[in-house]
Order: sequence, then C-alpha cells, then structure tokens
Amino acid sequence: MRVLLVYCHPEPASFTAAIRDLVCARLDRAGAEFRQLDLYQESFDPVLSRGALAAYSDPSKNRATVEAHVANIEWSDSLIFIYPTWWYGMPAMLKGWLDRVFLPGSAFHLPGPGEQAIRPGLRHINRIAVFTTCGASWLWTQIIGSPGKRILLRGLRSICARHSRTEFAAHYSMDSSTPESRARHLEKVSRAMDRFLSAEMKRR
Repeated sequence: MRVLLVYCHPEPASFTAAIRDLVCARLDRAGAEFRQLDLYQESFDPVLSRGALAAYSDPSKNRATVEAHVANIEWSDSLIFIYPTWWYGMPAMLKGWLDRVFLPGSAFHLPGPGEQAIRPGLRHINRIAVFTTCGASWLWTQIIGSPGKRILLRGLRSICARHSRTEFAAHYSMDSSTPESRARHLEKVSRAMDRFLSAEMKRR
C-alpha cells in the first residue's frame, strides 16, 4: 500500500491538523508506506501561470515545474485529502494543486481525433479518502451541493481505477463545534481509516 496524503491548512494548531495526525498514526500502525504533502508548509504556488497554461496540453513540457508532485501521484496507489471546507469547496491552495499537478499525459489523456471524452490516466489509484471540516450544517451543505467533495470523489475518481473505493468524513457546523463533537468526529475518522485499510488487507 502506497499512500499519498495531501494536507492543506495554514494553521499548525488547527483541528484539521489533529485529523491529519490521527490518519498518519493509523497508517503508521498499519505499516503502510506513505508520503505526506503539506502544501502550506512547502509554500506550493497554486497559480497556473500563463507559461504553464501554454505548456498544459504538451506532456513533454507540462510537468517540468511540478515533476516531484506528479511523480508522487504516479508512485501511489491510494490518495488521502485532508483540508478545511471554505465557501463550500476546498481551499484555493488545494484547488490550484489539482490544476497544476493532475495533467494531460499523466492524470488523464485528452481526446484524440474522432474521440469526445478524456481517457483516465490514474488506473493505479484504487482508494481515495477525504477528511474535511465544514462551517455550514450538513443540510445546508447538501443544498449547496458540496462541490469540494464532488470534485474529488466524483471528478477525480472518474480517472482512477474503475472500482476504486472511497471514504469520506466531514465535521459539519464546525463553527459551533464542542470538544465532544470534535472527539466524535475523530472516532468517525478512525472508523473510516479502518475501512480504508481493510480494503488493502483484502487484496493481499
């Protein structure tokens, strides 16, 4: 099992960091091989520049400035995303990482002559987990449509393995959370990690 954990939060003492620490501890205990990307810590530039956009469709050029990130995705067979939900979606830092790193020629293949749809490039990814926090309630998040969750667990999943497994856990109404609600959420994340890791055990 090779897990790429993508963490995105600017505050080291956040509850999101506590979720990350729990997930890392569970991966360690399971003996999983994993790499962690802390996008804020490394000051990742999320802006798709004019030059990068010009090279975007050319696989011989488009990964030049993000080679290490693309290589991490190619190395992994599982992805875990941990981030806060802001304005119903993922932080700009994480969205920009997706824009710059999931590229034609590696993450997916653009339609050729006579084709109308992109072809998946991440068939080696068979598990995706998303752990987030939301200021809004569960009901209001559903009314809005939960765009961050849809991008990762529908959009990204569509270019991964056909029967890739997913896990999702969100602490809703985070702005009015309590120590008890946060503890319950960590238990929920722990159970989700049990399922995430058990999928690997069944493959052995």
